[in-house]
Amino acid sequence: MVKKIDVVGTEIKVMTINDNDFISITDMLKAKDGDFFISDWLRNRNTVEFLGIWEQIYNPNFNYGEFAIIKSQAGLNSYKVSVKEWVKKTNAIGLKATAGRYGGTYAHKDIAFEFGMWISPEFKIYLIKEFQRLKDEELRQSGWDIKRNLTKINYRIHTDAIKENLIPPTLTKQQMNQIYANEADVLNLALFGITAKTWRDKNPNLKGSVRDYANVSQLVCLANLENLNALFINEGIAQKQRLKKLNEIAISQMKILVQDHQILAFDGRASKED
Repeated sequence: MVKKIDVVGTEIKVMTINDNDFISITDMLKAKDGDFFISDWLRNRNTVEFLGIWEQIYNPNFNYGEFAIIKSQAGLNSYKVSVKEWVKKTNAIGLKATAGRYGGTYAHKDIAFEFGMWISPEFKIYLIKEFQRLKDEELRQSGWDIKRNLTKINYRIHTDAIKENLIPPTLTKQQMNQIYANEADVLNLALFGITAKTWRDKNPNLKGSVRDYANVSQLVCLANLENLNALFINEGIAQKQRLKKLNEIAISQMKILVQDHQILAFDGRASKED
């Protein structure tokens, strides 16, 4: 992942590699007045000593033998080493030379801050300031993502629980053998698993009927059941058989409806408005 920060008018890329932040010192070099190359910085003895200490602390595979040779030559007029040579000879991990779209030389943030001093003390201070601002923003974003994902998880748990309650129960033989004088109760039983009277007895403090507390999915299914029940009556199907058929259809349709994202979204908006 590559992000960018602006340091005193210079755009600098920041790349995350194996959970470590690397800053483009190629980009940083653009802020330096006059001709200055990364190889000039690498030939300095203080630079080599700093890089060697950093690698000794963070790199268990650092090649101390090659480092000793380079250190002995650092500062001499004849001494010159490129980033690729430094990495190849010492097996260093603090500097990386990359190619491609985001190509250039990248340094671990600790080393990049040190390199910033070579640009200017002011540049180093602003580099650290802007880098920290980037990290703070990432932290805020990460916190927001965590909250958003937790919200999604809780919503899923909530909706899954609701789905379980919305699927009509399979009616017992006793329920289907009973004769219901009111056809509305046939539909109530098929969809809600309860008659109007039983619902009122269980909910004495609620006004209206069970249908007044139905959600969008249930109301869609109820409308379908009403049409089918009228058709079954015209076909002369006995109430017991109609109730069995309607209950099976209600279970089948509700399993589909509770998975419909548009209806779920509509249900959510309706709940908020209520």
